[in-house]
Amino acid sequence: MSYVALYRKFRPKEFEDVKGQDAIVTTLKNQIRADRIGHAYLFCGTRGTGKTTIAKIFARAVNCEHPSDGSPCGECAVCRAIASGASMNVVEIDAASNNGVDNIRQIKEEVEYRPTEGRYKVYIIDEAHMLSIGAFNALLKTLEEPPSYVIFILATTEVHKIPITILSRCQRYDFRRISLDTITARLLELTDTEHVTAEPKALRYIAKAADGSMRDALSLLDQCIAFYMGQELTFEKVLETLGAADTEVFSRLFCSILDKNVTKAISVVEEMITEGRELGQFTADFTWYLRNLLLIACSDEMEDILDLSAENLALLKKEANMADAGILMRYIRIVSELENRMKYAAQKRILIEIALIKMCRPQMEEDYSALLDRIDTVERKLEKGIMVKTADAASEMTPQSAGPASIKNVQLPKAIPEDVRQIIANWNVILAKVGGLSMKYLKKALLSLGPNAELLLVFEDENACMYIKNNCSGCLDLLSSVIAEQTGKEIEILVKQNQTGQPSGETYPDLSALIRMEIEEED
Repeated sequence: MSYVALYRKFRPKEFEDVKGQDAIVTTLKNQIRADRIGHAYLFCGTRGTGKTTIAKIFARAVNCEHPSDGSPCGECAVCRAIASGASMNVVEIDAASNNGVDNIRQIKEEVEYRPTEGRYKVYIIDEAHMLSIGAFNALLKTLEEPPSYVIFILATTEVHKIPITILSRCQRYDFRRISLDTITARLLELTDTEHVTAEPKALRYIAKAADGSMRDALSLLDQCIAFYMGQELTFEKVLETLGAADTEVFSRLFCSILDKNVTKAISVVEEMITEGRELGQFTADFTWYLRNLLLIACSDEMEDILDLSAENLALLKKEANMADAGILMRYIRIVSELENRMKYAAQKRILIEIALIKMCRPQMEEDYSALLDRIDTVERKLEKGIMVKTADAASEMTPQSAGPASIKNVQLPKAIPEDVRQIIANWNVILAKVGGLSMKYLKKALLSLGPNAELLLVFEDENACMYIKNNCSGCLDLLSSVIAEQTGKEIEILVKQNQTGQPSGETYPDLSALIRMEIEEED
């Protein structure tokens, strides 16, 4: 006889064998015991959580000649026929390949005939969300008022694609992801049955990689056993088989990123590629590692949630103190975006390297989290006694020389175009004509001169800048119209947010101050 995969060999035969779905199992058993069986059920949830398995057990239980506490006996002729697939009373339909109107019409014709044995005809429609709109419409009437001896069970991983008209006719059961402890316990049980020696740590990693899916866990275990046939299944062997990396690798990568050492960070990726690690799995595990660091950084009471060994927990606590929570969130955002792009990328390595460079070079981004990262880098260097140099538009200065006296005075332009000068002189009149919320935001602007003699509006307030720059409610068009009316000419207007870290008046020439000074001198 050919080999049977573990997930098929150990598929539950009774409700008591189902793991991780106790609420659903209890409800269905109660319905069978009380003979309150519904005519349509919708089983929804992620892959490998037991939807089809429970549907098959339920189909046997409702037809069983001698049910025991709501579960099928497994011994009667009906149970054996259904289990072997020989019964005409239980029909499994794969909606992925049988999703047309004709397939549903065939079902409607079949339900007219009573079951040859047992009490019910059970139709299990797997991947029900794949049915076409026409097929759903053809199923509606039959689903609403089927014969008393027919039960429909629809199983789907994407319940949002099921029409509301179908949902309202079914009893809905949401299957949860199976917990890490439940999957691990099941793997320990099966390795004992199969006489396979395995480290608990190795089985726990397989359970974690399964992401709540019992079927995935059994398939991964099957793969690892086959790779090391006859040998003890250790944690290192599981990592090698699944193309994953140990926590120590992520620790080195994280420290390299904090030190802004691009070469060292990329060398870690090079090492993973040389060892044949799967880059998608590597990225997903690094995201999980950063998530653990963030949780520890935000609270000291995360031991139960993280489910880590005391050694790894101590290491994570040490590393979590090395970075601010905002910086960790920035890293998670970058790696999560990377993970999404890698699904469709041909050159995954290049995407990873770009993401690492972005994390090591926060000056490449202009958002708030990148600014925090840059400040943290400077602080870390100062703590180590490293001289920090920063460059502005005119010169470089060290932290020792930085101060109010070291900031150069902004050079005001020697010649201001007459049109711009007229706008500045009549700015309050112009604002009064603009009025409303636009006037409120425009009052926050510093009036300066653009590179090509344009009127430059510089904002400290990001909301005000975005409102004016995006021409919300036509504010920029209205301002241009009022200026044209006031000066008789159309003036180009530039809008910019001050992101230099210095007050606008110390970075951009304040034309209103200059023109006001000239007026006072003339008086």
